[in-house]
Amino acid sequence: MATNSLRAEVAIVGIADTAVGVLPGSDANVLCREALRAAVADAGLQLRDVDGLVTFNPVSAPFTYHAEAMAEMLGLQPRYCMTVATGGATTFTAVVQAAAMIAAGHCHTVVVAMADCLRSGLTREQAVAMQASTGHPQFERLWGAPVAAHYALVARAYMAAYGVTAEQLAAVAVSARQHAARHPGAQMRQPLTVAEVLASRMIADPLHALDCSLVSDGGAALVLTRADRARDLRQPPVWLLGAGEGHRYEHLSAAQSLTTTAAVESGQRACAMAGVRPADMDVVGLYDCFTPCVLLQLEDLGFCAKGAAGAFVASGAIAPHGALPVNTHGGLLAHAHCGHPASLFTLTEAVTQLRGTATGRQIKDAELALVHAMGGVLSSHATLILGRERTA
Repeated sequence: MATNSLRAEVAIVGIADTAVGVLPGSDANVLCREALRAAVADAGLQLRDVDGLVTFNPVSAPFTYHAEAMAEMLGLQPRYCMTVATGGATTFTAVVQAAAMIAAGHCHTVVVAMADCLRSGLTREQAVAMQASTGHPQFERLWGAPVAAHYALVARAYMAAYGVTAEQLAAVAVSARQHAARHPGAQMRQPLTVAEVLASRMIADPLHALDCSLVSDGGAALVLTRADRARDLRQPPVWLLGAGEGHRYEHLSAAQSLTTTAAVESGQRACAMAGVRPADMDVVGLYDCFTPCVLLQLEDLGFCAKGAAGAFVASGAIAPHGALPVNTHGGLLAHAHCGHPASLFTLTEAVTQLRGTATGRQIKDAELALVHAMGGVLSSHATLILGRERTA
């Protein structure tokens, strides 16, 4: 397959987010269908126009065949139906699969819809078990380390290699809150300081509670369709210009490096398909499950030299009005983190920015966006390049 085979063949024409945060009594599958219906309506389409469906099987309310179950409940009989799971990268790999199906002529209009209720849909025991399930069953899990402890290992290695400080990590969380304060739907909109991050409870040294993402309920959806149809719909199309993935390992103990990730490969592949460079980007969305992850992605995706992201972030560069605003909705640290579907909010925010409708937080003259997600403990990486125009 040629590196530019999907470039501008498919556009995003509808998006929707549900409410996020603590939603008592909520159900992940109800939220999934709510988001799907709203995204289809946003595109000016009817459910009968949808001939492809991609979903994620929620932890809080799984089905054996989730996408088929959602189609059944909505009265759909799609030509393409898929349930995906590659950790936090799920959302973007799903978009690539959907785009490939459209480009191949297998279907014409695909909805990607995901939701979960990690805050209200799990008991405390279930939540603890989920956190403890990370790691190789023979070489890692027996030590009882939760997800945060694995990321703490990465953080310590990165800090030792490049002299990054706890204050620089904390600046990522502060920036996220500054962005979330400008988004009316964000879960945590209260101001935050570096001192408050450092004073929060230690979870896994050096990661404090406020270095860690939220735990949330919520969901989102988007509609993709073929190029020849996109301009005739209600919303201005946002074009998929590039996509790339990178997968180096499953378990952290197999990683050859704790300070360089497969975001290097996924970013380079996405930019090559789109014919752009990181420096061309107006909008950037990164997977900020823990603060050090943002620094690693900034470097591995080509926005900073290796070891330079700590000072870059501490300067205010990724905050509102900075040189490179990152996660203008607040990210997983401040907007919401409902598990694997959470990166979909990063994508719907990028579309909102490229449409020019991000009221109160709009990046002026936004033309190009790079969004990135990852799954596992820095294991699977997926990068998308989006554009307001069909050519970058």
